[in-house]
Amino acid sequence: MSQGIRVTVWNEYRHEKENEKVRSVYPNGIHTVIGQGLEAELEVAYATLDDPEHGLSEERLNQTDVLIWWGHKAHDEVSDEIVERVQQRVLHGMGLIVLHSAHFSKVFKKLMGTGCDLKWREADEKERLWVVSPGHPIVEGIGEYIELAQEEMYGEHFDIPQPDELILVSWFEGGEVFRSGCTFHRGQGKIFYFRPGHETYPTYYNEQIRRVIRNAVHWAAPTTREYPKYGNHQPLEEIKAKNH
Repeated sequence: MSQGIRVTVWNEYRHEKENEKVRSVYPNGIHTVIGQGLEAELEVAYATLDDPEHGLSEERLNQTDVLIWWGHKAHDEVSDEIVERVQQRVLHGMGLIVLHSAHFSKVFKKLMGTGCDLKWREADEKERLWVVSPGHPIVEGIGEYIELAQEEMYGEHFDIPQPDELILVSWFEGGEVFRSGCTFHRGQGKIFYFRPGHETYPTYYNEQIRRVIRNAVHWAAPTTREYPKYGNHQPLEEIKAKNH
């Protein structure tokens, strides 16, 4: 049942069309599986890179409370005009959840103002995501950690600004650690970066991963507070003339 929060799940939707291994895991696209974890509670729409305006028209974004972004191999194909449009919506209050390799998306890099680079390795290794902020609503219902049998490794240093809050830290079988759940505020908008989700692993079917994403949507949803007014401002009180 919808609780009034409108979510748009954006995905490049390229790997699933071009790679049989990815298609076997996500036959109808990564975005649809992410959305399936939300549809029982939230109003979900979908958008992909090859849609007109990447599926992110002004009308669609104005009807989106929280945008979820998954991208990997085609970051450069995203129009700068659309990136600017998304950034402005975030600044005006739309929530943004950035998943896995979308750390390198134009949208995330523009909002972070840094290179957002990291170390990586594909070796079918175990990942354990430790909850380091157990009182945070994004990890409500999650135990001490989430364990994934196989995932792609991301390692520090992660070239992002200091997060407002660090929620999850990953440990990998090869020994690396990574800041895997980070929050940021930009303007009126709230951003959550969540690391897991390599395209050849069934990560987005995992109920704990889905729970984190659902929690993050509720956390990132905009408030009803109006956008601040800027520029020249008339005084609230009478300003008495000063004798000089």
